[in-house]
Amino acid sequence: MWIFRHKTRSDGTFERYKARLVGDGRAQPLGIDCHETFSPVVKPATIRTVLSIAVSNHWSIHQLDVKNAFLHGHLSETIYMHQPLGFRDPKYPNHVCLLKRSLYGLKQAPRAWYQRFADFVSTIEFIHSKCDHSLFVYRDGNQTAYLLLYVDDIILVTSSDSLRTSLLALLGKEFAMKDLGKLNSFLGISVSRTKEGLFLTQQAYAKDIIARAGMLHCNPSATPVDTLGKQSATLGVPYSKPTLYRSLASALQYLTFTRPDISYAVQQICLHMHAPYTSHVHALKRIIRYLQGTLSMGLHFTPSSSRDLVSFTDADWAGCPDTRRSTSGYCVYLGDNLISWSSKRQHIVSRSSAEAEYCGVANVVA
Repeated sequence: MWIFRHKTRSDGTFERYKARLVGDGRAQPLGIDCHETFSPVVKPATIRTVLSIAVSNHWSIHQLDVKNAFLHGHLSETIYMHQPLGFRDPKYPNHVCLLKRSLYGLKQAPRAWYQRFADFVSTIEFIHSKCDHSLFVYRDGNQTAYLLLYVDDIILVTSSDSLRTSLLALLGKEFAMKDLGKLNSFLGISVSRTKEGLFLTQQAYAKDIIARAGMLHCNPSATPVDTLGKQSATLGVPYSKPTLYRSLASALQYLTFTRPDISYAVQQICLHMHAPYTSHVHALKRIIRYLQGTLSMGLHFTPSSSRDLVSFTDADWAGCPDTRRSTSGYCVYLGDNLISWSSKRQHIVSRSSAEAEYCGVANVVA
């Protein structure tokens, strides 16, 4: 099918019309039309770590965009496609197309693009990280570069302007690529430079969540969660719009990219996405009311002379009223910058508070 849409800039204004031919990957049986799949998505903690290093070393941070990224990938499987609408041969209307490149919509398209990209950057002496395959590292003497890949969006961090210029030239020869300049917007996250360093915020995204919930004029809440015990899975009556609940809860999960203050509260409501009750909806709306009063909050990265990794962890004991499992949380600092955090219910039932704490420590160390 053809997909037509309006492409907008980072501020939401109209940029241009865009058309894309997309294959129907839903009809592809695994093991026949496609084999292993892979999504080239860099981990949030990796992004924050690289940004912290860049700010501390005063390195340049640029954003790149690859045009029609998936079309760069080569297919190893034999795949046929009907002739696209508007481009059918009148003499042979029943003929089909043999695809040579990975088309958008195919299940193996992301993996084919990643393999094509990884193979090329390895020729210019980039090495992919073992802990995150979407992070590529370049080192040559005193020169260092980090390349973060999120599908077709790229963050390039370089230790010098000359290195950045040379790498952009090499990448531009191989792929249709656009240099968007210094990083200012990435994956819906606004990046602004201050005297102290970088400030990351998802204010526009938070406003969109509030609008989707129909709470644009709600009163703000001082805290995202109350101080009472955790809610039971069956407290109240079943919610009549479970799809809306799941949509809002999933959206709040992405908001935790720059908002560690709501991480615990969001984790609690996500436990009940399979069968939400009215009490869980009230907890979700409390988070949204908290966002209403804290839209300007975000994540700061400041230059830090320390390179130490410092972790903090805590856990309750048998806090879940249904399973009696404990909830542990942690946060990790690289120098003075917060780069990773989590709030998660443990997999086992701890027999003591000491055991629950040890499980939390083991989680953050891992």
